Amino acid sequence: MKHELSLKKRFLKRVFDITVSFTGLILFSWLIIGAFLIACIDTKSNGFFIQKRVGRWGNRFSVIKIKTMKKIDKLDSTVTTSNDVRITTSGKVFRKLKIDELPQLLNVLVGQMSFVGPRPDVPGYADGLAGNDRVVLSIRPGITGPATLYYRDEEEILANQTDSQYYNDYVIYPHKVKLNKQYIYNYSLKNDIYYIWKTIFK
Repeated sequence: MKHELSLKKRFLKRVFDITVSFTGLILFSWLIIGAFLIACIDTKSNGFFIQKRVGRWGNRFSVIKIKTMKKIDKLDSTVTTSNDVRITTSGKVFRKLKIDELPQLLNVLVGQMSFVGPRPDVPGYADGLAGNDRVVLSIRPGITGPATLYYRDEEEILANQTDSQYYNDYVIYPHKVKLNKQYIYNYSLKNDIYYIWKTIFK
């Protein structure tokens, strides 16, 4: 596929991911366990949110996050806004501070995800890409990345739309694909470190 990362770049990216995710799991295991227990109490269910997502080359895998939403009958949209009634009290804090993303360090360690890359989509989005857009599937999905940073207030943006599903599918998502393609075309380890720094400190 055109514009795929070279073997050397893929190797350096993977070594970086293994090193940092392993270190992160050691440093933040206490926080993950604490958030898990709080989520168990707040949602009255398993504190881990496990969902099938589309990964590299369209392969499915189970993403692991801290659960931030409770189940409400007849509300099952995959598009979440800031005023979604399903978000729990602790979930609002976890989502704001990105604590709910920490368990994905395990996904990174085992090779299902990368630190930086396109966010892993639910089926029906990335697996439906065609033409040059499919280059997005040539790398592992990431915890953060340029599209994630650009739309870090995505839930607030969607909350202000009349039809949040339509706006997500026909405005935000196509722009994310464009940003993710640019990321791949201009990939460097230096940029990955910058995106991680910006995620943590911005």
